[in-house]
Amino acid sequence: MGKPAKEKNVRVPGRGKPRGRGGRSGGRGGVGGGSGREKALRAGPSTSFPDDEQLFSRPVIVPVAVAESSTATSGSDETEESDADEEEEDRGPVKIEVPVAMWDFEHCDPKRCSGKKLARHGLISSMRIGQRFRGIVLTPRGKIPISAGDEDIVLASGLAVVECSWARLDEVPFGKIKSPYERLLPMLIATNPVNYGKPWKLNCVEALAAGFYITGHDDWAETLLAKFSWGHAFYKMNSQFLKRYATCKTAAEVEAMQTKIQDEMEEERQRRKVERAEWADGDLLRSNPNHVGQAWRQNSPGEVDDEEDSDEERVEDVLSAIMAKVTVRDEGN
Repeated sequence: MGKPAKEKNVRVPGRGKPRGRGGRSGGRGGVGGGSGREKALRAGPSTSFPDDEQLFSRPVIVPVAVAESSTATSGSDETEESDADEEEEDRGPVKIEVPVAMWDFEHCDPKRCSGKKLARHGLISSMRIGQRFRGIVLTPRGKIPISAGDEDIVLASGLAVVECSWARLDEVPFGKIKSPYERLLPMLIATNPVNYGKPWKLNCVEALAAGFYITGHDDWAETLLAKFSWGHAFYKMNSQFLKRYATCKTAAEVEAMQTKIQDEMEEERQRRKVERAEWADGDLLRSNPNHVGQAWRQNSPGEVDDEEDSDEERVEDVLSAIMAKVTVRDEGN
C-alpha cells in the first residue's frame, strides 16, 4: 500500500502560542487577544495614578517665589548696598562737557604717551599744526598762569595742551599754535613714571587735570586721570598746592601763591640740607649709636664731598617739603 495522499485545504493545528495578537486565543477576535489600548480599557482606571481633583489639590512649589521671599528677608543693609551699586552703574563715567584738545608733535613713545592714550579712550581730539583753538591752551610759552578766573573761557571753549617732549621744546613751532588764551601752569610736581617727583615736568594728562582742578572742575580732572594706574598719585601729591591755587581769582594771585609755596619748599629743603650736614660732621648732640666710629671718618684719597645736592636728594627734599611743611592755609586770616 502506498502512502495516503495529503488532503488539500486542511488546516494543520499550530504548535505553541496561536498567531493572533492577543495571546492564547486562536485569532484576532479572541477573548485573550487585542491591542494594549483595548487591555487598558478592559482593566479600567489605574488606582495608583491621581485623578484631576487630586492632582490640582497638591501644593505647587515655585522657585521664583522662594527667591523673592529670601531676598525680602535678607536685610535692609544688603538692599541699600545693591541699590547704591545700581545707581553707580547707571551714572557711569563723568562726561567732560567741553572740548579737550592737543597738538601732538610725535615726540613721545606712543606706548608711554598720555595724550595718545586719552585719544584712544575718546577723551581728547588732535589738532592740526596751525589750527586755531578758541579755548585756553596750556603752553610753556604762555605769559600768565591759569586761574579760577578763567573758568568761563573753559566752559565756553574748552582746554588744550601741547603734547611734546620737555627735552625738545626748541623744535616746537609755538608760533603756529594759535589761541587767544595761552596760559602757563603754576609750579606742580609730576607723578608720571618718566619724571616722577620733578617740579614743572608734567605730562599731557597731568597738565589738563591741573587746568581743570584750578578752574573748579575736579570731576573732569579725575575722569582723565582715572585712565592711568598712577593717576590717583597726582592729586595726592599736589592736592595742597591745587587747593591753594584754586582760591586765587586772578593770574597775579596765582603768581603770588606760587612764590609763597616755593619759598616754603626752599626753606624746608635748606633745613634738611643742614640736618644732613650735621649728621655727616658727627654732631655729638645728634649722634647715632648705630654709627659709632663713622662720624670721624676722614675722606680717603681721591674721595671728595659733593658740593651740590644730587638729583635724588633734590627730589627727596621736594617731596619731604610737600609732606612736612606745605599745608593749605586760610589766606583770609
